[in-house]
Amino acid sequence: MIHKHVQKFEEHLYVVFRVLVGLGFMLHGAQKFGLFGDMNPAGFAGAMGLPVAVGYLVSIVELVGGLGILAGMFTRLSALGGLVVMIGALALAHLPKGINPLLTGGELPMLYVAAFVVLLSKGAGMLSLEKALLKKEVF
Repeated sequence: MIHKHVQKFEEHLYVVFRVLVGLGFMLHGAQKFGLFGDMNPAGFAGAMGLPVAVGYLVSIVELVGGLGILAGMFTRLSALGGLVVMIGALALAHLPKGINPLLTGGELPMLYVAAFVVLLSKGAGMLSLEKALLKKEVF
């Protein structure tokens, strides 16, 4: 019964999903650039034992990719970048501590992986900047 009611708003609910996922991911990137504290990409890289260039790449993917998902601009490409970053986070930072995400802090990367798979599958949906500017979804 609820399916009938939810189905009427499916596209609208998907936009809410896309915007919230994009906003959250973008904020993580902004945080790595010091917008919400004193973190920077080099410090992030050092804390993770990564090369500084990788720290900048991850920070840019999170900030720009999150903004792209939020705006519906190159959503699938942004989701692919986010998926790679989150799989890397799970593999390098969380799985070495164990397989239980509750004990390793891996819940958020796992949820982002799931969200990015959905975004890769469905694309931007309605209210897409890409569709408004390019008249179709390119990526």
